[in-house]
Amino acid sequence: MTKLLLLLFSGAKLGKLFASGGTMLLSLVVYAFVFGWRYAAGFIALLFAHEMGHFVAARQRGLAVGLPTFIPFVGAWIDLKEQPRDVETEAYVALAGPVVGTVAAILCYVAAGDDGPRWLLAVAYAGFFLNLFNLLPLSPLDGGRITAVLSPRIWLVGVPLLVAFFLWQPNPMLLLIALLAAPQVIKAWRYDPKAPENASYYAISPRRRTEVLAVYFGLAAYLAFMAYRTHELISPSAP
Repeated sequence: MTKLLLLLFSGAKLGKLFASGGTMLLSLVVYAFVFGWRYAAGFIALLFAHEMGHFVAARQRGLAVGLPTFIPFVGAWIDLKEQPRDVETEAYVALAGPVVGTVAAILCYVAAGDDGPRWLLAVAYAGFFLNLFNLLPLSPLDGGRITAVLSPRIWLVGVPLLVAFFLWQPNPMLLLIALLAAPQVIKAWRYDPKAPENASYYAISPRRRTEVLAVYFGLAAYLAFMAYRTHELISPSAP
C-alpha cells in the first residue's frame, strides 16, 4: 500500500510537471509560428525566468506553490496555493519576478550587443518593457502587490495609468487585466486601515517599507531606461 501511494504521489508530481511543460511547449509553438522560433524561445525563456523568480521566493517564504502555467498571448503565472500571511511577504514574492525577469533581459541584451541580432535585442526589449508594465501599481499585477506596502489605495493610481496604456496601444489583453483588476480596485476604494484584519495584514516596519519601495522605484527607472534604449536599437531608423 505504501509503495502504491508513493507511486501515485510521484505520478501526480510528474503530471504537474508535464502539464506545466505542455503549456510552455504550446506557447512556444504558437509564438514560433507568429514571430519565428528564435524569438519565441527567447521570449518563453524570459517568461519562465520571471515566474521562477516568484516560485523560488514563495518557496523561501514557506508558501505552497505550483509550477508555471503558460497561455499564448496572455502570459504565465504560478499557482500560489496559499495566500501570503502579510503584506511584506506578498511584496517579497511579487518583487522577485520582475527582478529575475530583468536579469534575464539584461543577459539577452549583453549577449546581443548594440549591433547584435535584432531578434535577440527584440527579446531583451520585450523583457524590459513587460517587466516595466508589470510594475504598474495595480493588483493583480506585481506592482500592485508590491506597492501595497504603502496602502491598497495606491491601486487607484494604477487605474489612469492602465487607461493611458490602452489609449497609447489598444490591446485586448489590457481589457482582461482591467477585468481582473476591477474587484481589487473596489477593495482599495472600500479599504479601512482601522479594520483589525487590515491592520494586521498590512503591518510593516518603516525600514522594510522603505527598502521595498527603493527597490521598486529603482527597478522601474532602470527598466524604463533600458526599454527606451533597446527600442531605439531595434527601431527601423537605427543604424
